[in-house]
Amino acid sequence: MTAATAARPPSLFWTLTEGRAVFELGSFAILRRAMRALPKGDGHPVLVLPGFLASDRSTRPLRRLLDDLGYESFGWGLGQNVKFDEHRERQMMELLESIHDRAQQKISIVGWSLGGVFAREMAKIHPDKVRQVMSLGSPISNNRNHSSARHVFEAINGSETQPEAEGRYAKLHEAPPVPTTSILTKTDGVVAWRGSVQHPADHHSETENIVVPASHVGLGVNPLVMVAIADRLAQAEGEWAPFDRSGWRSAFYSDAPLD
Repeated sequence: MTAATAARPPSLFWTLTEGRAVFELGSFAILRRAMRALPKGDGHPVLVLPGFLASDRSTRPLRRLLDDLGYESFGWGLGQNVKFDEHRERQMMELLESIHDRAQQKISIVGWSLGGVFAREMAKIHPDKVRQVMSLGSPISNNRNHSSARHVFEAINGSETQPEAEGRYAKLHEAPPVPTTSILTKTDGVVAWRGSVQHPADHHSETENIVVPASHVGLGVNPLVMVAIADRLAQAEGEWAPFDRSGWRSAFYSDAPLD
């Protein structure tokens, strides 16, 4: 556990104001046509994983945008993200392998909240099948105290999930050995932003944090997040570079302090 005694969920204020996601969804709809001008993709597959208690319905706007930008997007097709056990873990790995076998190329994975935790762990197990990983407001600190959803998650899954009891998911704070981006917001009302910060990996330098003004519930539709996702996905394989925050971007994007 990292800083177990200091970890705490977001303030009640930010949790109670998560309703601002409605405005983020509205801005997504207004700017939807304009977002077709974002950097185009090379057609590689992108798997999008939903957050806790959510389903593919929540990621549909993002996936449709990715399709418009030239990617082949995939939802996870496993219903609501509620129960996490060995069976669900096996289903996710089989999905990754199925998409990889069909496309015959590496897959990018975008995971929202808990989906980002899964995305990172999938990449650790199958780095040969994953091109890059992006997590959106994901609790990656190895400490559930950062999440206001902790008690609901544990009421359903127990204090230790089946995969954890079998020795997996023990080092969530360690980034996978592929290019990895954590997109987070300091006004997150579900996962405290410090719980989403990833620190430089010892084994490679292709890790970064991108801080955006957003709500947790709105991360999957926030236009500023769409700009960051499109920018990261458009990089040629093997030519990763940190997100460029110069020009107009400097007004909206920042890095996360690592202390």
